Amino acid sequence: MLNKGITLRGIEVFEALARSGSVAQAAEATGLSQPAVSQQMRNLEAAIGAELVDHTRRPMRLTPAGQMFLRRAEQALSELRQAQSEVTVMDLAHLEALNLGVIDDFDDDLTPRLATILGDSLTGCRFRMITAGSNELAEALRDKSLHMALSAQINEPMAGVLEYPLARDPFILVTPAGTSADPDALLRGATDLPFLRYAADQLIARQIEAHLASEGHNLPARFEIGSHLALMAMVARGIGWAMTTPLGYMRAARFHDRLAAHPLPAAAQAQPPARTISLFAGAEWSGPVPRDIAQTLRRLMQTHMIAPAIAQLPWLADGFHLLEDMDPIGE
Repeated sequence: MLNKGITLRGIEVFEALARSGSVAQAAEATGLSQPAVSQQMRNLEAAIGAELVDHTRRPMRLTPAGQMFLRRAEQALSELRQAQSEVTVMDLAHLEALNLGVIDDFDDDLTPRLATILGDSLTGCRFRMITAGSNELAEALRDKSLHMALSAQINEPMAGVLEYPLARDPFILVTPAGTSADPDALLRGATDLPFLRYAADQLIARQIEAHLASEGHNLPARFEIGSHLALMAMVARGIGWAMTTPLGYMRAARFHDRLAAHPLPAAAQAQPPARTISLFAGAEWSGPVPRDIAQTLRRLMQTHMIAPAIAQLPWLADGFHLLEDMDPIGE
């Protein structure tokens, strides 16, 4: 039995504080007030009988006891988050076939979990799942080789396709760790660090170029890279900087110790420009099935992508979030 005073909320607060070293950032990541974060930490430390954080340092640092507790706490929270996302009842046993496409941004984390959840629900169903870029998935929806697709929102309307918006994925800047160039200087091309572009045939490339053009930025074309991880590897190596999204940044976790993520410079709009991640379904699939899958996707994205990203980069909280469940677009 856990000691009285050890709560799930306290462990979540401790994890957020361990990541940021700041009570203010931990409060933002957990949705609590700063006094509530401090009280949760006092309760947790009292229940454990040891100081987990050196409160005299700024940013705060973990004590040896805190480092040991964090390793176990992260494992426990990971299991609980996975259980939460997977305890989803979907009535899909009646389906005879489901062809689903998933944007390749989710290959590392969400896609395997979604496949296992659907696999458990689709008893007796012929299930086909592919991963591809947004443009390829849109074309497959148009020619009806896919029934549904999890993809970035495209600009051109698709006849006979319903859209269930899921999440807002804002654009951010990624630079080599330790670079002294500020975002404004990078966007003006006023540094020696070149801009690394996504390949022009990718949807995200067109969306980024549209934003740059709307802000009057005209950056020289020198590098154009078709692989996201190759692009992030080049940034980590110090070859240049890039514009991506939190989903893209989190996908490159292996390079995080050599990368720095930055918000776009403040603009007149209330929120930074972003792409929308949506579930698209053929109009003949209107009803509970795509809604159930969309709700499952929201839970998976919040647990395994949005919450970890905000814990690491608290300034993402305003722009990187789920979108409210609403009637699908296109009905």
